[in-house]
Amino acid sequence: MHGPADVLATIHYLDGTYQVLRPGNHVTCAITGQRIPLDDLRYWSVSRQEPYVDAWAMLEAERRHGGR
Repeated sequence: MHGPADVLATIHYLDGTYQVLRPGNHVTCAITGQRIPLDDLRYWSVSRQEPYVDAWAMLEAERRHGGR
C-alpha cells in the first residue's frame, strides 16, 4: 500500500545521472508499469527519457524500439 508521500517524480534522464524536475519518491517503468523508488532507479534511456525497473526491461525497450 502506498502512503500519502507516494508521489510520482518527474525526471530528466542524463548520462549516468538524472535531474529531478518535480520532486517525488518514485517513477514508473516504461515497459512493465512497475513502481520504481528513486533510491532503486538504475536503468533508463537518455534518448527516450524512459525509466526501467531492471536490465531486462531496458533490453526489451531497446528491442521494441529497434535499438534507437
